[in-house]
Amino acid sequence: MTNLQVINPDTFLETPVGRLWTPERSKAAWSSSFAALEDALAGHGKNPPRLLVVCGVQGAGKSYWIDRHAHAYAPCICFDAALPGARHRKPVIDIARRYDAEVHAIWIDVPLDIAKERNARRPADQRVPDASIESVASLFAPPTVAEGFASVTRIQGD
Repeated sequence: MTNLQVINPDTFLETPVGRLWTPERSKAAWSSSFAALEDALAGHGKNPPRLLVVCGVQGAGKSYWIDRHAHAYAPCICFDAALPGARHRKPVIDIARRYDAEVHAIWIDVPLDIAKERNARRPADQRVPDASIESVASLFAPPTVAEGFASVTRIQGD
């Protein structure tokens, strides 16, 4: 087991020719992500690593932050997804609780125009429609300790 593991639903959308999104594949990707989280936590027995729920709109820089900073929290598992509301974050927190893992929210907060600009620079198969980013931004409710997080860290960027 490595000291840093990243679980991202988008990983489960990958095909030999690139990322392919359909509603059915998206649903399966989320199921696979939750199963991967369950397996990762179960693999640590009585000493679960901390879980970082790295959330924010698409293009905010979640994966970038994980690549540059998550090692400081190791050993840890990073769940990398938009997760705009408490109801979206709840299944991840619930899984972590079953394994007594400490859960921390890392909220990557950037202006919408910056997120859209970053998204536009992604490879074509990894781009998210602007309307989807706008929808997530309109739904986004900052994570709170009341949801079950041990801490919430807001990373503001531009």
